[in-house]
Amino acid sequence: MQEFRGALPAAIRRVVDDTGRLNALAALAQPTGETDGDFDRLSRTAARLFHAEFGFIALVDAVGQQLQGTHGAPPDRITDANFAAHTLVAPAGEVLFVPDTMTDPRFAGSPLVTGGERVRFFAGVPITYSGHRLGALCVLGTSPQAGVSPEINEQMFDLAALASTLFGLKDEARVRARTAAALMREEWRHALTLEAGKVGSWVWDIRTDEVSCNDMFRRMYDLPESGPVYSAQVLEATHPADRRTVEAGLRASISQGVDYDAEARVASNGRWLSMRGRVYQRDADGRAMVMMGASIDVSESKESAERTRILLRELNHRVKNTLAMIQSVARQTIRQNPDPQAFINAFSGRLRTISDAHVLLADRDWMSVQLYEVVASQLGPNFLTRPDRANVSGDDVSLPADHALGLGLILHELTTNAHRHGAWSNETGIVNIEWHVRDRPQRALELTWREEGGPRVVPQEYGLGAKLIERSLAKVLDSRVELSFDPEGVRAHIWLPLP
Repeated sequence: MQEFRGALPAAIRRVVDDTGRLNALAALAQPTGETDGDFDRLSRTAARLFHAEFGFIALVDAVGQQLQGTHGAPPDRITDANFAAHTLVAPAGEVLFVPDTMTDPRFAGSPLVTGGERVRFFAGVPITYSGHRLGALCVLGTSPQAGVSPEINEQMFDLAALASTLFGLKDEARVRARTAAALMREEWRHALTLEAGKVGSWVWDIRTDEVSCNDMFRRMYDLPESGPVYSAQVLEATHPADRRTVEAGLRASISQGVDYDAEARVASNGRWLSMRGRVYQRDADGRAMVMMGASIDVSESKESAERTRILLRELNHRVKNTLAMIQSVARQTIRQNPDPQAFINAFSGRLRTISDAHVLLADRDWMSVQLYEVVASQLGPNFLTRPDRANVSGDDVSLPADHALGLGLILHELTTNAHRHGAWSNETGIVNIEWHVRDRPQRALELTWREEGGPRVVPQEYGLGAKLIERSLAKVLDSRVELSFDPEGVRAHIWLPLP
């Protein structure tokens, strides 16, 4: 930007500061920075009309000029904006012509005249755009000139008119480029949104049967990455069992005007798609022409719903089994403990064991529980690092739900009896728990409970606990519990088949 040199005369300042002119200049929104090659060529052509050394095209705002093209000198050497400013008030149809700048008080003190360029001649015409003089086409020479011919005068205005046209074309091109860039950004945003949402968009031209679709739609149906897509291809890519549903939905939408709404699987991979669409264009006779819609991959929600249904069925099954187990334990407990307080004490521990096992299973969607967790529910979470008179050995293993529930009850009864009558009823007894997994002839868990160092065993003292131990794995097919009351300590051998 080259600023004005000193205060401009009032007549020029009024033109420069005209609001309409400045608004038109701002609307033109010409870029700043380097000059434009097209305007450089116009500047060179104008200079050659006068056999002069310098030429330039400038837009003039309220503080100075912005060079758009130059000839004979780089922009940083055209340091005086007053030449272009004076051109704005030149008489209509006449070139502002200064034969000798040294004798003209308007320019005699200009750095272009007194400096290294030694300008002695000037000619300029205003550039009019949108009804306002926005800039000037100027020629500067180092030798005085006598005058300007009518032919050169006309050619200068032709060049100024061409510059005005170029400003309009370039501004329109920039507007189009900005619009195109904005549209491209919007298209990318739209495409990324559809991609992130796993949405396949499509437009079906019913007359030609061609389907315009995005890449996500092609991937959903395992269609070719390029080339035209037709409705028959999409229908062929649909699972055979679901094609009638798709066809019926499309026919209803085309003939009745209802929204198309269907769910179907893809033939190649079995994934579920939810499809919505609508006829958006019909001809004068009401025949459908264009249908638009979207397809969404809903496989995960379908799988989640199926898992939920399975989980609810499993939960119902478990609740029934658990209630039956609780009823059985309650009946057997009250027979052994007719006193209410004794019944509560015995029954609450067994009920808590069942509850703890259910919490573990519920946290894992009733799929499986680790053996370490079942043992920890009876011996405490630190049974491996800080055992309390218990030696535990064996690798962790995953147990199915029935196995975990039954084994939990067995361990509860064994630990309860060990505290009341067995190894943990004195200060010296120890319980040894060890297990391993065998692969032949059938994969199975073998767990042994062995007490030592406790009081001499009296089998009659175990009563109901022994019965519960032997019956706790009744739900597990082919399982067995062998309980022995050796005088040195109770022993239990548990055998559980594993999947």
